[in-house]
Amino acid sequence: MISQEPIIKVGIIEGVPQVEGSLQGKFAVANVIGLKGGFTAQSERGTVFFTNAEGQRILSEEEVVCQPLEQSTFVLKNVKIGIGFHWERLEDEKFEGRLRLMAHEGSTVTAINEIGLESYLKSVISSEMSANAPLELLRAHAIVSRSWLVAMLERGQGKSTGTHSQTTIRNGSELIRWYDHEDHTNFDVCADDHCQRYQGITKIITRTAADAVESTRGIFLVSNGEICDARYSKSCGGLSENYEVVWDETEVPYLRSVSDSTTQHKPIRTERDAERWIESHPEAYCNTTDEGILRMVLPSIDQGTRDFYRWKVEYSREELEDLIRTKSGVEFGTLLDLIPVSRGPSGRIYKLKIVGSAKTMTVGKELEIRKWLSKSHLYSSAFIVDVEKDTKGIPTKFTLRGAGWGHGVGMCQIGAAMMATKGHVAEQIVKHYFPGAELGKLY
Repeated sequence: MISQEPIIKVGIIEGVPQVEGSLQGKFAVANVIGLKGGFTAQSERGTVFFTNAEGQRILSEEEVVCQPLEQSTFVLKNVKIGIGFHWERLEDEKFEGRLRLMAHEGSTVTAINEIGLESYLKSVISSEMSANAPLELLRAHAIVSRSWLVAMLERGQGKSTGTHSQTTIRNGSELIRWYDHEDHTNFDVCADDHCQRYQGITKIITRTAADAVESTRGIFLVSNGEICDARYSKSCGGLSENYEVVWDETEVPYLRSVSDSTTQHKPIRTERDAERWIESHPEAYCNTTDEGILRMVLPSIDQGTRDFYRWKVEYSREELEDLIRTKSGVEFGTLLDLIPVSRGPSGRIYKLKIVGSAKTMTVGKELEIRKWLSKSHLYSSAFIVDVEKDTKGIPTKFTLRGAGWGHGVGMCQIGAAMMATKGHVAEQIVKHYFPGAELGKLY
């Protein structure tokens, strides 16, 4: 395990024709000292061309490193956030630390921010949650985010559980695919939801957020002598999920299904269990509609989502046929049914049979199911299916009624927020969601 704070390489923009931004304060760029102001970076045949705001080419190298002098910062324009999700957008973002511009494939450029882990975390917890959230929630999130990142880095060195990127298993009429942290070539972690949200110092980093990181500096969740691969999602829907339901077939002792409640809810075992669970609104920390609390704990990008605990999506048969065909590349013909084959204890489906007049196929795991059944991502795969049919027995409408927002493994962010508002401290929060794990200060 680590014994000192690492420097993290965060991929902010990857593989674009041009990176545009500004150096706010003085930077050292190669032998040019005190450079500041606007810049553009383009590449051609493996060389980055770095140009200032006046159009003067300052440097032509395989990579350009901008080293801040004193407390200088930099801005990158048109950073894409929420990639592939319903909140995808472009925004300008401001960063501390070093900027590295690298030539990428096909005459494109990648922008990387190099920054200490603890400074990185101040941004992460202010991007994943509101920086105005309760201190104990932010302290808990700092511990979880720190643990996940370093466990991921150590896993890349062959030291921990899990797999990288996309894994696909095809077996006859069955396709099972899951996604984990992408094994990036030029940086450790991306800046988007696929890894952890990191938006530099663009978001307001309050004194509370800074205190949350500083007061937990070097503290990790640990289990069996290793840093925990601490996962999290927005809302578990009342029950968190087992690791192996979402990723590879490895049972991780601290990533087991727990009730997001003081009441012990029974795990989902049958389709009837799933129906009862999803049709009800059982007591849970993440079962809240308190507008004030949600505004306090959710960043602005997430505040438009209110139906996260229980939700409903309706499709005409033709709409769903077109969507599945587009997402899967498979021609199923007339869509006849969606049949859950296997569920985890939270009710999340990890094998779904799609029945069509031309083809029948089983798909998994949970994220692949969510991709196939939505233009972006379905809130979760914990859903039941209602089918309306015409007089000939052909479906005319599919209604999906579901629970939760995200994969559901590990810490439930909204549940943790509610625990904090009810007086629970960070250690109680993380130990609730990661059973058997302990806290250890490693530096």
